[in-house]
Amino acid sequence: QVRLVESGGGLVEAGGSLRLSCAASGSISSAETMGWYRQAPGKQRELVAIIIRDGRTNYGESVKGRFTISRDGAKNTVFLQMNSLKPEDTAAYYCYADRIWTYGGQYFTEYWGQGTQVTVSS
Repeated sequence: QVRLVESGGGLVEAGGSLRLSCAASGSISSAETMGWYRQAPGKQRELVAIIIRDGRTNYGESVKGRFTISRDGAKNTVFLQMNSLKPEDTAAYYCYADRIWTYGGQYFTEYWGQGTQVTVSS
């Protein structure tokens, strides 16, 4: 069973920084894409950042230049460094993984973590 476990959310003042982590477990040999989405109350879930196994990245427009995504491929862990946080960054942040292979030969698509709350006070 594949699991995505997030950590690192919390409360921070505007202008501050937080670092989110997401570890994929379940005898995973590889995950082609990992990343983060977020959802604020009353809004649709939106892309924050994704990173492909070859290192290519894609960011949502609102976080470009402030957030940085990285991954440890050997550990199937993805990180999100969030700097210059703004109150509008307040949301539940969800880890995402796609095209996952396990050592047992199983293949999964589009897995989501349970979410971690980020709150930025003004």
